[in-house]
Amino acid sequence: MIKVVVFDAYGTLFDVYAIGALAERLYPSQGAAISMLWRDKQIEYTRLISLSDPHNPAGSRHYLPFWELTRLSLRYSLARLKLELTTENEDTLMGQYAHLTAFPENLAVLEVLKAKGLATAILSNGNPDMLDSAVTSAGMKSLLDHVISVDEIKQFKTSPSSYALVTQYFPVQNEDILFVSSNAWDALGATWHGFQTLWVNRQGLPHETLGPKPSFTGANLSSVLDVLNIQHGENG
Repeated sequence: MIKVVVFDAYGTLFDVYAIGALAERLYPSQGAAISMLWRDKQIEYTRLISLSDPHNPAGSRHYLPFWELTRLSLRYSLARLKLELTTENEDTLMGQYAHLTAFPENLAVLEVLKAKGLATAILSNGNPDMLDSAVTSAGMKSLLDHVISVDEIKQFKTSPSSYALVTQYFPVQNEDILFVSSNAWDALGATWHGFQTLWVNRQGLPHETLGPKPSFTGANLSSVLDVLNIQHGENG
């Protein structure tokens, strides 16, 4: 029985690729390329940091907050695409990242879970300030019991210690947790950790060929309700 539903933030609750529309206005014909490369480099940097110092009890000595990695990844992406980096454009794009759009079904799903008395949380690579900004901007603050950041341990997902943070906040077994992510690598890491997992496959991508498949797969966040056998629109 699922007792806690835990969501990834970026790409799952918040649409990181929607920022491509702003990038397109600033750099015509390059918006999609910027958003894809930016996201890939951002995740690559988290892995470099965690893998290069995985056993330090104080966290990776290479650790930088996710906000800083996001800025550095943007700078790399523009340089890689041979696009001019201006302070104004950087600040504009970073400002948009702090107020990412939530996917349209998300609030309704969270409201149903809250009405049903299920515990809910975010587990994210994002640092607390940027998560608070995104959650507040999306109107989700009252619908989440905890917003958990790996900043506490200075190791990014998919390190086991990152997923272990959840049971420090909720005294349940791993198998009582449904972890929801639109990132296949994140769903796999959580599956390996022992959570039940839902991969929100918005883009119709193939399953990873490494490791076990997630416990469940759906096309959008409303799939959470299907997994929990809750009727759509049910509010109590």
